[in-house]
Amino acid sequence: MNVRKVSRSQLRSGFTLVELVVVVLIMGIIAAVALPKMTSSTLVAKTNAAKQSLATVRSAIELYKGEQGAYPPDSTTLQTVLKPYLKGQFPAAPIGANAGSTGVAVGQDPPAVVTGGLGWAYTASTGDFYMNDTSSLAW
Repeated sequence: MNVRKVSRSQLRSGFTLVELVVVVLIMGIIAAVALPKMTSSTLVAKTNAAKQSLATVRSAIELYKGEQGAYPPDSTTLQTVLKPYLKGQFPAAPIGANAGSTGVAVGQDPPAVVTGGLGWAYTASTGDFYMNDTSSLAW
């Protein structure tokens, strides 16, 4: 019978429970610190996208007014009459209660939230174009 002596260092081939718990705790701490920063970055990006979309459509409205002599007639035809002034699709509202909607509601003067679940609002008499959400009425 051939008996081989194995040293204690050769028996240890994995991690101990304590080592695994420490690693999991460290990963949890890192996640707890990093997650709020990532969600904050997402909100900032969506807010900037909303401001850019507003600026683009407002510029198109002013171009239309410059060529036609008046603001677009109403909110229902706004997407159609602005098509030559916009590159690509009419933008969808990126944030707010109606995020993802490209619909345009009849706006109010002064700007206020309009019911109906549409992402944008347009007031034909003043040319005001705004997001149909309380967070963006001041933009």
